[in-house]
Amino acid sequence: MIVRIMGEGQVRLADGHLAELNKLDDELLAEMENGDGPGFRRTLQALLTRVRDLGEPLPDDSLEPSELILPSPDATLEEVRELLSDDGLIPG
Repeated sequence: MIVRIMGEGQVRLADGHLAELNKLDDELLAEMENGDGPGFRRTLQALLTRVRDLGEPLPDDSLEPSELILPSPDATLEEVRELLSDDGLIPG
């Protein structure tokens, strides 16, 4: 799966990591629903860090279609809300 982090680039991520990332996504969704700004920021950073750690960066000149787009590390709660689907940021 190709994942884009807005403002950073793309990584190739094995589908087997989605369950772990979904746990962080669920936490993020709950914090957003509760208006927990500090928790939201902390969990968003943890999610993006995990994607970077688990993924293999693609070259900057690569033009692969992204299957998943994640917000930038400095995205606001409102900006992330606009990216959400019924499943959160990560499907499944």
